[in-house]
Amino acid sequence: MGGEQQADVALLGVRHHGPGSARAVLAALEQVKPEVLLVEGPPEADALVRLAAHEDMRPPVALLAHVVTTTRPSAAADGGAGGGAAGRAAFWPFAEFSPEWVAVRWAVERDVPVRFIDLPAAHSLAADPEGEREEQEEGAEGTQGEGDGAPERREARVDPIAVLARAAGHDDPERWWEDVVEHRLDHDGDALAPFAALAEAMAALRERCGDGAHGGTGPRSDAVREAHMRLRVRDARRAYDRVAVVCGAWHVPALADRVPVGADRQLLKGLPKVKVGMTWVPWTHRRLGHWSGYGAGIESPGWYRHLFTSPDRPLVRWMTRVAGLLREEDRPVSSAHVIEAVRLADTLAAVRGRPLPGLGEATDAVRAVMCEGSDVPLALVHDRMVVGDDIGEVPDEAPAVPLHQDLTRLQRTLRLKPEAHERELDLDLRKDTDAARSRLLHRLRLLGVPWGEPTASRTGSTGTFRESWRLSWEPELAVRVAEAGVWGTTVLAAASAYAEDRAERASGLAGATALAEQCLLAGLPDALPAVMRAVADRAALDADVGHLARALPALVRSARYGDVRGTDTTALRRVAEGLAERIRVGLPPACTGLDADGAAQMRGHLDDAHAALSLLAPARDPLRERWADTLRTLAGREDPSVVPGLLRGRAARILLDDDRLTADDTARLMGLALSAAAPPADAAAWIEGFLAGGGMLLVHDERLLPLLDGWLASVPAHAFTDVLPLLRRTFAGLDPGVRRTVGELARRLAGGGTAGASAGTGGTGVPGFADLPDPERAEAVLPVLRLLLGRAPATPAAPQDHPTHPERTAG
Repeated sequence: MGGEQQADVALLGVRHHGPGSARAVLAALEQVKPEVLLVEGPPEADALVRLAAHEDMRPPVALLAHVVTTTRPSAAADGGAGGGAAGRAAFWPFAEFSPEWVAVRWAVERDVPVRFIDLPAAHSLAADPEGEREEQEEGAEGTQGEGDGAPERREARVDPIAVLARAAGHDDPERWWEDVVEHRLDHDGDALAPFAALAEAMAALRERCGDGAHGGTGPRSDAVREAHMRLRVRDARRAYDRVAVVCGAWHVPALADRVPVGADRQLLKGLPKVKVGMTWVPWTHRRLGHWSGYGAGIESPGWYRHLFTSPDRPLVRWMTRVAGLLREEDRPVSSAHVIEAVRLADTLAAVRGRPLPGLGEATDAVRAVMCEGSDVPLALVHDRMVVGDDIGEVPDEAPAVPLHQDLTRLQRTLRLKPEAHERELDLDLRKDTDAARSRLLHRLRLLGVPWGEPTASRTGSTGTFRESWRLSWEPELAVRVAEAGVWGTTVLAAASAYAEDRAERASGLAGATALAEQCLLAGLPDALPAVMRAVADRAALDADVGHLARALPALVRSARYGDVRGTDTTALRRVAEGLAERIRVGLPPACTGLDADGAAQMRGHLDDAHAALSLLAPARDPLRERWADTLRTLAGREDPSVVPGLLRGRAARILLDDDRLTADDTARLMGLALSAAAPPADAAAWIEGFLAGGGMLLVHDERLLPLLDGWLASVPAHAFTDVLPLLRRTFAGLDPGVRRTVGELARRLAGGGTAGASAGTGGTGVPGFADLPDPERAEAVLPVLRLLLGRAPATPAAPQDHPTHPERTAG
């Protein structure tokens, strides 16, 4: 913090989010008792300042300024409904311990007028993003200064606190600031003295560093912002006798300078301008750790909040809270640990020459005493307490676009509270509330508001009646919601309008079918007809089998999930069946004359299409029968120059798994593919395609492995090095147990063995395998099977003699 008394104006320079600065500001305001309070921030927020004292307002919160658009952006521009919201909005965050927040609350509670005096957001958000990026890249190296109160953005700046710390002989700016400011307990009767001292230091620093390595005349330059602030200070001096200004310490010398009014107005002349909206939004402690804007350099917001709110003995209270957290995690921490940790922290502060223990001493003491030297529980303390998961709340009276109001209503109705920390949510779609939650989350994702992301179920469930989500509410999502408001006033209306617009702009069939799936998941019946027309139009014009195969799975999933949600999917199913028929007809010519890369890509399309058809139609459906005929055509091609071996082998395996190919036919196809006339590379590719579904066939069918072994032994030496990488890749994809069993069988074949038994291996020669089941071993699993199946255990039979097991007759 830094300040200077200029006649009737008290300039209170602060470090944003510094609890020491906040306490000093309170003391200075009580001493000066200003008639008006000027705060560094966007003037558009003047109308919202009264909400700071609302009973439902709980920091951390932020002022949000965003560009108000009346035209709908291109839906295809960036995959979201916002159309580049991140570059057209800015935040001014406030924590409970922020000096600006403390000053505003002090003024509102005493009916003192509050004015924000920074450059209007209408100008700062109108800047050309490309020009601003170039300006930032041209700046000097370093991180943004603590005294800067610009909207939250990443900028290259001089850090004044770091420079002052180095001048004082300290290599850690955070520790130096804690020692000279945050741990200051009194001001010797003059609350303005600390501000004057640091203002002098900042003036000397600005003489050395110039404009903070962020000069220029753009809307975000310090010179332009400070010119606007000086003009507003002059206006206040004319209207009031006592004026207090709370701003970043870096700006204090500039505001104290006597710059001609004409020069300031000249800097502000001709600035670009846009229409902006302003509101309060919840913020999080984690976001306060970003090096930008009011969030500059706050790596420990939870610790700072503790320092500001603790009435006395902050170290003792901190250690007590840490102990409570560790005990909740079943760590053996007692009151003796708390006492010893406090003593150690005090000792470390004395050894290090610090006036009071800081976060570093507290952390070292916790690690040594409560965590027994381990950083694992210490990471939990850092995450939960040093940073924290706090998320603020804003009152309903805060301005919001109708879409945001509808979202808030839905969140309350569905009991989905926005939370900063990441959490898992499992939904059972058979329940009305869970189904409504699913539709809301899918609609928001469609609008480019990713509050939730689908994830794998924690219970391992893959049924269509269940969904799992990972939820985390970030403050930036409020910007996405505001910009998505151009599509409608409710979440349902906005998602429907956006889906229809995307359907018109969809460039390919796969995109249109994916949109159809999203519409069903989101429950958008009004948008579905337009999307289905787009799918049908693009399907009619697209003759590429690969494109059709990529589009089919989404359509089939849509039909399947539609049944779960009670949606009429008749039109979807008709389109999907037509698409499947076109794939079936076009597949044989599409598989002709492909190179290795093309064959690998087509194999993926083949697998996708087959999986989709398995969901679309029952096993003996005419469509499935025609599909099987097409696969037989592919598998039966003998000329490798026509259909690659990879696709022939894959078609054969699919037919075998569907019980449409007998074991004899499989052996015949493998024999042909691995014959001496077949090129080794093509034969190896056939094996890769055939074994892609698993290698247990080589274990259970005694005819297949000898064929493979014989082919491999006959590969010429000059070709063996070419096929070896392909074979290694093929067998590496098998399960370890299958590879081990196949290796044992191959070793037996290499030794000249047959189906005869070897010692300890049963009739197969492989450990663990026998010609016939062992009745005694099979009987041992029956009690467990009955328990799993819920069957009553059978009545034990009376012991009987057994000729080969005399121990059963004992007793």
